[in-house]
Amino acid sequence: MINVTKTFLPPFEEYTAQVKRAWDKSWITNNGELVQELEQKLKEYLGVKHLFFCTNGTIVLQMALKALHISKEVITTPFSYVATTNAILWEGCTPVFADIEPDTFCIDPLKIEKVITENTEAILATHVYGFPCNIEAIEKIAQKYQLKVIYDGAHSFGCTYKNKSLLSYGDISTCSFHATKLFHTVEGGCIICHDDELANDLMLFRQFGHVGDDYFSLGINGKNSEMHAAMGLAVLPYVQAIIQERGEIIKRYNNAFSLIGLYSPANASVDHLTWNNSYYPILFASEDEMLKVKTSLFNTGISLRRYFYPSLNKLKFIAPVVNCENAENISSRVLALPLYPGLDESTQKKIIQAIVEIVQ
Repeated sequence: MINVTKTFLPPFEEYTAQVKRAWDKSWITNNGELVQELEQKLKEYLGVKHLFFCTNGTIVLQMALKALHISKEVITTPFSYVATTNAILWEGCTPVFADIEPDTFCIDPLKIEKVITENTEAILATHVYGFPCNIEAIEKIAQKYQLKVIYDGAHSFGCTYKNKSLLSYGDISTCSFHATKLFHTVEGGCIICHDDELANDLMLFRQFGHVGDDYFSLGINGKNSEMHAAMGLAVLPYVQAIIQERGEIIKRYNNAFSLIGLYSPANASVDHLTWNNSYYPILFASEDEMLKVKTSLFNTGISLRRYFYPSLNKLKFIAPVVNCENAENISSRVLALPLYPGLDESTQKKIIQAIVEIVQ
């Protein structure tokens, strides 16, 4: 089966060479040497002040809410992976959905302002597929209403906006390093901030509030291991080559689908953005057309993903249910196509041809 993603693995001997460093010292967790080295290299690569390597991309969202003392309403997007909403609920907060822009698929600042109440404390927005939210508009709203801003940048590693990492915006930004991501540590994630006091809180939260023999704060186990850091250190040197190869695959998709009028944000121009070529979503004319394509390709051994589906405002455990017309419409018609280093042209042509035959 050809899947939407395929994990990039560095040469085995390069990974095991990193593992051996930890193995020889018998230091395989608890803020080990490799974790510290990976954090430093990531800070340099991304140009950020504070970065903590953590267990996954969900726990860092929970840590962000906790560190910013958020306990009431959080305005968020209905078009994201379920972890974005789950983190809000898990921390005992209330998600308030604002609809998305129909072209970027990111949260619409005009809709944000309409749902602000006296209980609103934060905005948690997702840079969908690595495309930036309207950062300037969101910042103006946050300042006007004294709100905190958290960016779920799960897809944003390697993206720059206005010559800065897309992960450098907001009070806190988070990222996922799951095996399906462009840069990965098998399982993992990071949390980024610029404020020294906030960084100290995050450091404590990640390790039970524990330093030495003392406990200084409430905390959780957000630490990651040397084995995971070893994978990150082995993958990081290949990131630019991965981005470049994915870009070549995207060009072939764009050339084919622009001829038949299929929309993808990957074929749109975003000012001041250097994109990481992280996903290739396409938007079909109807849900029926999308399902025909999905079924047809699945029957030939190619799996496409409804990414994201369903619109999170329609989750059965969310109450009350609200309407988000754009998110509901787009989530019913969007498919992510296979995109990863090593996807051969013949397979890509097969995908393109199957879609063209149904759409035309």
